[in-house]
Amino acid sequence: MNRQLLAYIILAIIVAFLPAVGGYPIFLMKVMCYALFACAFNLLLGYTGLLSFGHAAFLGLAAYACGQSLTVWGFPTFGGLVFGTAAAALLGLIFGLLSIRRSGIYFAMITLALSQMLFFYFLQAPFTGGEDGLQGIPRGSILGLDLSEDINLYYVVMAIFIIGYAIIWRAVHSPFGQALKAIRENEPRMVSLGYNVDRFKLLAFVLSATLAGLAGATKSLVFVSATLSDATWHMSGTVVLMTLIGGMGTLTGPVIGAIIVVALENKVGEFGRFLMQQTGIEWFRVLGESVTIVIGLIFIICVMAFRRGIVGEWLHYWRMRGNRQQTAP
Repeated sequence: MNRQLLAYIILAIIVAFLPAVGGYPIFLMKVMCYALFACAFNLLLGYTGLLSFGHAAFLGLAAYACGQSLTVWGFPTFGGLVFGTAAAALLGLIFGLLSIRRSGIYFAMITLALSQMLFFYFLQAPFTGGEDGLQGIPRGSILGLDLSEDINLYYVVMAIFIIGYAIIWRAVHSPFGQALKAIRENEPRMVSLGYNVDRFKLLAFVLSATLAGLAGATKSLVFVSATLSDATWHMSGTVVLMTLIGGMGTLTGPVIGAIIVVALENKVGEFGRFLMQQTGIEWFRVLGESVTIVIGLIFIICVMAFRRGIVGEWLHYWRMRGNRQQTAP
C-alpha cells in the first residue's frame, strides 16, 4: 500500500475517534469546514497561481442557499447541500468569466469587488435576515441518521471533508493538475505550446468555488445558521492566512493552517485566563479580545521564518536532506 495513502487512513481513524476521547464535536466540525475551504482556495492559489480576495462569496452564498432551501423550501438535507454547492459553482462560473482574463493584482481586485457587491446584496436582501443572519436552519437527516445529534453530524461532516479532499488530491495528481502547475510556473510557455490557458484557469476557479461552497453549505448545518460573517472580506483574508501559514502548494498545508487559526480563535481566551491564574498578570485576561493581534504576530513569524509555510518548510527540509545523502560519497 502506498505510504501516503496509509498515512491518510491512519489520520482518518484518529479523527474518527477524537469525540470518543473528549474532542468537542462542534469545534472539530468547524475545523473540518474551514480546512475544506482552505484546501479549495489552495487549489486556486497554490496550484494555479491565482490570488482571489473574494472567496468568501462562495462560502457565504452556499450557506445562505442551503439554509434557504432547508428552512423555507423544505428540501431534504442532502438536497440542500447539493443546492448550496451548485449555487456556489454557478457563482464561480460567473465570477470566473468576469475575472479570469486578468492576472496578478488586477485579478485579485476584481474578485474582491465582485465579492463586496454580493456582500452588500446579502446585507439588504430580505431572505438573509440582514445582520441577524438566517437562523434556525434544520439539520434533518441523511441515510436515516438524525443530524440533530452532534455525533451523527460529526461523521457526516467528516465524510464530506474526505470526499472534498479526495477530489482535490485527484485533481492535483491528474494531467489537469500538472497543467495548472505549469501555468503557475510559466504561463507564456503554456500558451506557446497551444494550451487554452484561460479555459484551464476557469475550470480551476469553478472547481475551487464549488468545493468552497460545499464547505459553506456544511458549515450552515453545523451552526444551524448562515450569517454575514461568512461573506465578508475578512473571511476572504482569513482563508489566505490559513493557506500561507500551512503552506500553499501543499495538500496538507491548508489543513494545518486551518487548525492553527481556528484553534487560536477559540482557545486564545482560555489560554489567557490560564496564564493570568498562573502569573497573576491581569493583562492576560484580555488576551481573548486580541485574537487578531496574536494571529497577526504568528503570520509575521511565518512569513519571516517559514516562507514556504509550516508544511512547505518541512517538505523542503526533507528534500534537501535526501539530496545531501544522495550526493554524499
